[in-house]
Parts: sequence; structure tokens; C-alpha cells
Amino acid sequence: MSELMRARLQLLATAVLFSTGGAGIKATAMTSWQVAGFRSAAAALALLVFMRASPPLWSLRACAVGCAYGATMTFFVLGNKLTTAANTIYLQSTAPLYILLIGPWLLREHLRRSDLAFMAALACGLVLFFVGTEQPYATAPDPATGNLIALLSGVAWAFTITGLRWLKTGSGEADRATTAALVTGNVIAFVVCLPFAFPLDNAAPADWLIVAALGVFQVALSYVLLSSAVHHVPALEASLLLLIEPVLNPVWAWLLHGERPGPWSIAGGAIILAATAVKTAAGAAAAEKTATDEHR
Repeated sequence: MSELMRARLQLLATAVLFSTGGAGIKATAMTSWQVAGFRSAAAALALLVFMRASPPLWSLRACAVGCAYGATMTFFVLGNKLTTAANTIYLQSTAPLYILLIGPWLLREHLRRSDLAFMAALACGLVLFFVGTEQPYATAPDPATGNLIALLSGVAWAFTITGLRWLKTGSGEADRATTAALVTGNVIAFVVCLPFAFPLDNAAPADWLIVAALGVFQVALSYVLLSSAVHHVPALEASLLLLIEPVLNPVWAWLLHGERPGPWSIAGGAIILAATAVKTAAGAAAAEKTATDEHR
């Protein structure tokens, strides 16, 4: 098997593993604080084991980015326990909207005209999630509150992605610094959630197994596969393969829990995914044109 094909399969596995988060979180009787805290504890330990050949490079920058990542992990679980898995992942997928807003401030990156059209599309998709009333489910008892928390997850994820790019500009060992940020974020999530996790008498052995699997495979192993594969696959192809995650996430929740997002949420998610795919393709084409022009 060629290196490129192996990297493609790793990215596909990454997207599939990521996509199991929504259904997995809902499959346990543990509270949202318990799931968020202990999933992150398992993820932090697994990352240290998986990345032992390239240990984390700790720094104040990595810790700062870790704070944003810890907030992302926590808000994602809290939102997912209250609203549908589809709403949670689609609202988190609005992160590029906030990245474009904070990029000029944190990374000194200027907005382009094409960015404004992309932002408008994401904003339209975002608004649709708050139109009408969502049908509550046993696994999504308070969609309105869950949507707001999922929105915060998207904001925190935007700061995380921006922060990871910031790490790359400040360290010659960006991969080790990124690992440090991810481990730090998971430790922070565990510490913050722990006081709200007691008592633990509601948790059965199966619940602990689900949460541990989420931390080890859905979070830690996904990152390891992603970091290994992303250097061998063109950026456009990698981005499109990873879009499988928000497509599959609500499918697993529907198959396992019978969740059906409302029509406005489906429309909003479709707009967000389509806008992201178009933006990714346009960005790759522009980069290729620039590279071609420079070689002339």
C-alpha cells in the first residue's frame, strides 16, 4: 500500500472516530460533567502513551491554547447532552466564522472579499438553528439551551484552531507544542469538571467503558492518526475527507438513539457544510494558482 493511500485511510478513520462522539456521549447514563471530565482524563493519559516517542513541549503558549481546547471539550459534551448530536456538531462547525473574526487580531491575518461571502453563508446557516422550536428527545431534553452551549463550543474551537496556528509561528517543534496543548486542555477539562462529577453512584461499568473508549479512541487516537496523515495528503483532500465527521455524526445518533434534527437545523447544517466545502476548494485552487505563478 502506498504512503498516500495509507494517509487517506488514516484520515478516513480519523473522521469516523471523531463522528462517534455524539452518539457515544448520549449512550452513557453518566452526567455531562462526568462524561466531559473522565473522557478528557482518559484522552490525556492516552495521548501521553501514544506520543511517548515525541513528548510534549510545554510552554505558556501551549497552556494558553490548552485552556481554549479544554473549553471546547467541555462545551461539546454539555451541549451534546442537551440538544441533538446534529445540532452540536453543526454549531461547532461554525468555528471558521469566528476564526475569520479573530484572525486579524491574533494572527494579523487580513480579511479578503471572498471571506466576507463565506462568513455571510455561515451566519445564515447559524441563524437557522434558532428558528422555530426543536422537538425534545430523551437524549436531547433541552435543545434551546444545548444549542447555545454548542455555539460556545464553536467559539472555543475557533480559539483553539487559531491558537494551534499561533504555536506553529512561535516554536520550531510545533508538533510537540501541539501535543502539549491538547494534553493540557484535557487535563484542564478534567479538573474543571471533577467537582461537578460527584456522586458517582449513577455510573455502571458499561458507562465507564464507553467514556474510556471515547477518550482513548474518539479523542486521542483520532489526533494521532490526523497528525500522522495530514502531512502526506493535499490540504483540499484532507479537509474534504474530514467533512465526513459532521455528516456521519447525526447518522450514528439517529441509528442508535432515534434522534431526528428539525428541518431548520438540517437546512442550517447543509448550508454550513456546503459553504465550508466551497471555501476549502476555492482556497486550494487559489493556493495552487499562486504556486504556479511563482514557478513561472
